[in-house]
Amino acid sequence: MNDAQCEWIDRFLAHLRQERRMSPHTLLAYQRDLVTLTEFCEQRQLHEWARLDHAHIRDYAAQEHRRGINPRSVQRRLSAVRSFFEYLQREKLVLKNPAQGVRAPKMAKRLPTTLDADQMARLLEFRVSDSLSSRDKAIMELFYSSGLRLAELVALDLPDLDLKDATVRVLGKGSKERIVPVGRMAIAAVNRWLVERAALLKGAHAALFVARGGKRLGARAIQLRVEGWARKQGIETRVHPHMFRHSFASHLLESSHDLRGVQELLGHSDIGTTQIYTHLDFQHLAKVYDAAHPRAKRRQA
Repeated sequence: MNDAQCEWIDRFLAHLRQERRMSPHTLLAYQRDLVTLTEFCEQRQLHEWARLDHAHIRDYAAQEHRRGINPRSVQRRLSAVRSFFEYLQREKLVLKNPAQGVRAPKMAKRLPTTLDADQMARLLEFRVSDSLSSRDKAIMELFYSSGLRLAELVALDLPDLDLKDATVRVLGKGSKERIVPVGRMAIAAVNRWLVERAALLKGAHAALFVARGGKRLGARAIQLRVEGWARKQGIETRVHPHMFRHSFASHLLESSHDLRGVQELLGHSDIGTTQIYTHLDFQHLAKVYDAAHPRAKRRQA
């Protein structure tokens, strides 16, 4: 990079340090990001900041992405470039900000982590020996049976559960009510827990799941109990309550291929939210294909 470009970066960093009181750590991050821009300019013989236009900055963002820089880091670099050119505009060096409106590549959606059917069976196959293990079994069976969110399960009251009809009434996000089925194993586990619950409680309480002291069981307590049981059952993956919901949706979609039905059971207002589970299903099918198809199998060396 040439001296003139370096000088303007130094002036900008001094402005950030003196006028905006930015920390040394933040200043170093700005400097690193702008150095990558000067390297880009050097490659394209762009020796004056005023020569950069919108297309150049888009090309710069694309090049960073091709180099393997993740979208979040590209977005940060673009933010630094925008701030730099805002300063250059203020100093009358450039007329326009070429980074304005340039967006980083979209971040890939993280696929939810699930347990496969065998892992889920192993997790749920623990022996009930007291009131707490009975309660925990009912909680996890209900999570997996009905695809409930953690907050939904915490909020359940006794009247919400209709064991004869094998359904549970849930108040989801946006106060949207839905009624979902409860499976045979979950019904058996909840019935066992209700016997223990009656012996545990001294007074009347509406909450379906309560702690040893009789109060409604909180979300954090459920998270810790789930993690504890996963370790006891030898599940190597770190298990959290929402993983039951992900597994519920993935296993159901894998068997039924009914995206709309799974959407209703999960209480998703947008089917696009449910569609992420089709990617999980495709991953599973791709593994089966790679393992079984004659043209996909790798030759043994």
